[in-house]
Amino acid sequence: MGQALYRKWRPRDWGEVIGQDAIITTLKNAVTSQHIGHAYLFAGPRGTGKTTTARLFAKAINCQTEDTAGRPCNQCQLCVAVNENRMLDLIEIDAASNTSVDDVRELREKINFSPSLGKYKIYIIDEVHMLSNAAFNALLKTLEEPPAHIIFILATTEIQKIPATVLSRCQHFDFRRISLLEIIPKLKELAAGEKIQVDEPALDLIARQATGSMRDAISLLDQLASTGERVTIDRARKVLGTSADQSVANLVDAIIQDQIGSGLDIIHAALDAGSDPRQYARQVVDQLRDTLMCKLGNPHLVSASSEVIEIFNQQASALTTSRLMDLITRFNLAAMDSRNNWQPGLALELALAGAMIGQTPVVQAVPPVTTPSGNMMDQIATGLKLPSAVDTTPTDQPPTKAPVSSESSEKKSIEETASPNDEITLSVVNKNWPAVRTAVKKKKGQTEGLLNSCQLLGINGGALVLGFATDILQKKMETPENISIAEQALEEVLGRKMSVICSLTNNKPTNLPHDHEIDSEGMVGTAVRDLGGEVVDFH
Repeated sequence: MGQALYRKWRPRDWGEVIGQDAIITTLKNAVTSQHIGHAYLFAGPRGTGKTTTARLFAKAINCQTEDTAGRPCNQCQLCVAVNENRMLDLIEIDAASNTSVDDVRELREKINFSPSLGKYKIYIIDEVHMLSNAAFNALLKTLEEPPAHIIFILATTEIQKIPATVLSRCQHFDFRRISLLEIIPKLKELAAGEKIQVDEPALDLIARQATGSMRDAISLLDQLASTGERVTIDRARKVLGTSADQSVANLVDAIIQDQIGSGLDIIHAALDAGSDPRQYARQVVDQLRDTLMCKLGNPHLVSASSEVIEIFNQQASALTTSRLMDLITRFNLAAMDSRNNWQPGLALELALAGAMIGQTPVVQAVPPVTTPSGNMMDQIATGLKLPSAVDTTPTDQPPTKAPVSSESSEKKSIEETASPNDEITLSVVNKNWPAVRTAVKKKKGQTEGLLNSCQLLGINGGALVLGFATDILQKKMETPENISIAEQALEEVLGRKMSVICSLTNNKPTNLPHDHEIDSEGMVGTAVRDLGGEVVDFH
């Protein structure tokens, strides 16, 4: 059985690691100076080198060469053992398969045994965020005061799920996504080494599809080269389910010319040719994003030829900044749409129709509400500038101050309630969400755990939209039992029947100022994160 290319080409020396220069320099200096910590945490997107770097670091720590600056040497007994996956003192654990307290207790019993060959016994715990809370608690004491011969290297793709008590006991390194300019040369080197015939446009498409993951890029190239034929751009598009760039450019032109019929024809022609709907939506978002960069005067942030950038400039001149931001929001929602829809192209059709006829986006993260305190609304009205969903005028209009309700002498409860004739808003649900989760927990603790991992995205047609970061969490929540429990709890707390819809989302970083305290999940934070708003002043 042949070995996967990403395993065959796994870096064996520091210089072979792509895109993580600052981290590699720090770890090399730690090895050279022999200032080795007892616990490290590597966090970042998948395929960016976390486990590879952990193995390199473990190999360098135990390397037997006298010159510490030359470690790992890849020649000594221990380095060769690591390269051949037979090093007894390097233990890799998949936390997704060992999540319980008993697993951690078993690990704690084993760490007291001395290393068999090297100076240190090193534990690499991958996807450590999958450990249960009880397992994390069992691991805390060991992380704080491990035996002198033990080093822990934890790796995770979801740093936000790691308890603060664990973070404080580790040296934390953030791995970044790898750029196209770094992925493409590596793919060329690999293709030459494996004698794979591949066209340069196909390499560019593969690198873009990888979205910053070196492992994904190599796996895609491996897949396309498996037939032994030359990898052309047309073949890459067919296998990867992407459409020609011209199709996306034509769709944007149709939007500019307000030709909804032509736009729908373009979408369905791409889908009929085999394009994946979500992938097509991502391509539209990429083109609109590049157009926005040109609109804002930053074409150097666009990875494209001068001819393509000229097309972006032409489209940018025909669209206002606010209109571009609105289009990006709509098609980004389509890109995150669930694969479970019985009509695969529906999300794309809705995104196009909404953009053309000026409807508000399906998921409204900041609904107009009346709150018991005017401070937050004043802050939004005076300090936050949001893009209009239907604005097509050449100049942006100043924000309109939202009305603030006057308070009676009696103070209103912090939990807003809705009268029978009022529409329930996201603000109402947000303020009552702890009570809803408490009601759910009384019925089934596992359901409450799923609600703890979701985001409240908005209200869609009277239904509450819950966003989940992974397909697995979404599918677990979508069972009839869990949906029924959540809907019953909402009715108990809010006094109104409300259905629940589960959607797939991704954890996007907020773009909030660091010098002010703003709740990233609050109204201001949501507006900045999801609707392209900008904080321009504070009071």
